[in-house]
Amino acid sequence: MTPVDVVLIGRNEGARLVAGLDSVKGQARQVVYVDSGSTDTSVAEAEARGATVVRLDMTQPFTAARARNAGFEALENPQIVQFIDGDCSLVPGYLDAARAHLEANPQLGLVTGWRSEIHRDASLYNQLCDWEWRRPAGIIDACGGDMMVRAEAWAGVGGMNPEVIAAEDDEVCTRLRKAGWLLERIPHEMTRHDANMLTFRQWWRRAERTGHGFAQVGHLHPEYFKRERRRTWIYAALIPALMLLSLTISWWLPLLILTVYELNYLRTAQGLIRDGLPSDEAFRHAFLLTLSKFPNLIGMLRFHFRRLTGRAMRIIEYK
Repeated sequence: MTPVDVVLIGRNEGARLVAGLDSVKGQARQVVYVDSGSTDTSVAEAEARGATVVRLDMTQPFTAARARNAGFEALENPQIVQFIDGDCSLVPGYLDAARAHLEANPQLGLVTGWRSEIHRDASLYNQLCDWEWRRPAGIIDACGGDMMVRAEAWAGVGGMNPEVIAAEDDEVCTRLRKAGWLLERIPHEMTRHDANMLTFRQWWRRAERTGHGFAQVGHLHPEYFKRERRRTWIYAALIPALMLLSLTISWWLPLLILTVYELNYLRTAQGLIRDGLPSDEAFRHAFLLTLSKFPNLIGMLRFHFRRLTGRAMRIIEYK
């Protein structure tokens, strides 16, 4: 049986990190915790539970990609590595199931499972996160940061790109696929996540970060996030511009153009209902998904401004 090592990353996660560390106890050969400048007791809690602690150099701009790379590099002779965010806890049984699947399928470079929210109904925003995590099992193009990787595959592509501040998981998955590896989501509960996203402002900032990821990963891999970028430009830039221009023709033309958003909202809600969401949740989520194009655009523009001016790619925090 191939040994599995676990890398957790976090900053000031408190009780969530403790729960995450406790959830992997006795299941991994090595446990590494990468701390990104915590001011709480995270480091002490990790050390008390026998984890190897890596303190990330915070004189350089922080990215989750840097943290995961540092955790991987701290492992001794890794073969299979499970990455877990510090606000997540491992579901019992997943590690063995994912390892067995990876061992049985040598063409796979990565395996993931299902992540779900611990406090799903604490807010509309948590519900939306929970829906985002729940995707069909099978061969996939990309997944989130909770992933089990074959060390050979990870090292072969050079790990994550430390310059990518959002959607770094999508970016490394793209390079793994281009290197010839297959990626798969197995139908197994993997981690419990605590988004703790309770305010509109948190959601808006997270949507900005998502837009930054669309642009940055799309800049590196033009074929990826192509549809997401196009939708953002259309709904957050082109249509508003048309509405303003139409005012020079007639006062009622902007109202007519506004129906494009209404149709998009209804189409999105219907899609969510087909995916299994209750209708009341579907219509609420559809509103946020329709609105999200505007903070997405802000994030996309921020990336291009940074790229063109040579500014550092600093993270966009939402909690």
